[in-house]
Amino acid sequence: MSVRTEYEQVFEKARRLYESRAEKIATCDKKIRLLLNRVSRRLKEVSSTPLVMEARFQLEVFVRMLTAHVQRRYKSLSPRSIGLLVLGLFYFALPMDLVPDFIPFVGYVDDLSVILAIYKSLQVDIERFLDWERNQIHPE
Repeated sequence: MSVRTEYEQVFEKARRLYESRAEKIATCDKKIRLLLNRVSRRLKEVSSTPLVMEARFQLEVFVRMLTAHVQRRYKSLSPRSIGLLVLGLFYFALPMDLVPDFIPFVGYVDDLSVILAIYKSLQVDIERFLDWERNQIHPE
C-alpha cells in the first residue's frame, strides 16, 4: 500500500468521524473563531514537534483563510471548502483523535495525513487565496 493511499484512508476515517461536527462549526462564525483560538493555542503547544513543523505552513494557510472568511474580507470560499478547512483544523486541535497526540511521533502522523489530504483537495482554492492575499499586501 502506498503512503498516499494510507493518507487518504486516514483522511476518510477522520471525515466520517468528524464531518458532522465540523459542518456545525463551519456554519457559525462564532464557533469558527473559537476553533481558530483553539488551533492557535495548540500550535504554540506543539510547535517544536517535527511532524507539526512539516504541516505548519498548511495549518497557517488554513487559519488565514478562515480568518479572512470570518472577517468578511475573503468571500470566495465555497461551503465545501469552509467545511474541509474546519475539519482539518478541528482534527488538529483534538488531542484525542484516531491516534492520540501524546503517543510520540505516531500521534501526529494522522493529523499530518488529514491536513495534507485537505490541502491537496483544496489546492485550487488555496492558490486563489494566496494570490488574493498577495494582492492585499502588494496591490498591483
